[in-house]
Amino acid sequence: MPELPEITVIAGQMNREIVGKHVAIVEAKQPKNLNIPVAEFEKIINGKTVNEIFSRGKWIFIKLTAAYYLLVNLGMGAELLYFAPNQRFPEKYHFKIAFSDESGFTIHFWWLGYIHLVHEKELSKHELTSKLGVSPTDESFTLENFKKLLTNKKGRIKDFLLDQKNMAGVGNVYVQDILFKARLHPNRKIPTISEKESESLYKAIINTLNHSIKLGGLAYEKDFYGKSGRFTLDEFLVGYKTGKPCPSCKTPIEKIKTGSTSSYICPKCQLL
Repeated sequence: MPELPEITVIAGQMNREIVGKHVAIVEAKQPKNLNIPVAEFEKIINGKTVNEIFSRGKWIFIKLTAAYYLLVNLGMGAELLYFAPNQRFPEKYHFKIAFSDESGFTIHFWWLGYIHLVHEKELSKHELTSKLGVSPTDESFTLENFKKLLTNKKGRIKDFLLDQKNMAGVGNVYVQDILFKARLHPNRKIPTISEKESESLYKAIINTLNHSIKLGGLAYEKDFYGKSGRFTLDEFLVGYKTGKPCPSCKTPIEKIKTGSTSSYICPKCQLL
């Protein structure tokens, strides 16, 4: 599943590549991805110009003319791929936009994803994005604001980090090393976390996500041009390394169950 780094990379590439282009053809083969009927979707989006593209958490926001937004979420995984004029596009896809210059992009979902067309006036009512928390890459994600987010919270720290209403973009992939770097057990209750530990956690979030962004995201995910990221298994410190020695103390890494998700921890460095 693509998380914040992968979506940030794709959105940045899209912003550089397709801003200013005019929508000429829309093809939606999987209506359940849309929030409105296909005919209505196509009628609204045809002829629109792409004004800006940015990301928020795991969502891509494509701002169009006439105050419309195309909101894209790749769900459990997908390939969102650009094609240049006269370049063959993938044979398998669920959604395609072609521009007036004959370039465009396709989306092939591995599982269910979302492609919602929403007017600017309705954005605040959009159920899936209106309640998203701050993205860790936003300027507003400061240490002071992060500490405020933790204030009066009583649950487990991993649950907090994965809740998109608190902070948008972190999933079960990157949270493994984030918690390890902060030396926090995923089941630690938030009220027991010291100010120093919360500062370490903040730094771990920023460092982990920015490192992956610089590497183009996960190695098993593709960017807008079909290129795989360079964040390989070797980049993980404890994530997905059951039985391997902890990089700090050499204690074997353990895989444990934390609620509905699995976690990888060093039982010595991440005490509960």
